[in-house]
Amino acid sequence: MSDTPTAGAIPEEATDNMEHRRERIRLETARHRIEGLITLARDGYRSRVSDLLNASERDFLTLTEVKVEPLDGGPPEEHPFLVVARRHIVFAVSPPEEPEG
Repeated sequence: MSDTPTAGAIPEEATDNMEHRRERIRLETARHRIEGLITLARDGYRSRVSDLLNASERDFLTLTEVKVEPLDGGPPEEHPFLVVARRHIVFAVSPPEEPEG
C-alpha cells in the first residue's frame, strides 16, 4: 500500500483522531449534487470509500462541511452536517482538488 494520500484526502495533521481520516467526496442523487467530508478508518477494514458505500449494514452516510446543489439549478446550500440515504446515491467520486489561493 502506498503512503501517498488519495485525491481529496485531508492532511493527517488536520484530523482529530489518529485512527481515522477524513476524505472529501462528491455524491449525486437524482436531484442533488452533494460534496462534503466522510470519516474513514486510517487503514485496513473500512478504510476505502468503496467499503463505506458497499456496507450493507449501513443505510446512511454521514457527511460534514457539506455543500448541496440542486441539479435543477436552484441556489446551493451549505450545512455543517448531513446524512444521505445510501439507496439514493447514483454515483460517488473524489472531487478534483481546488488550487490554493
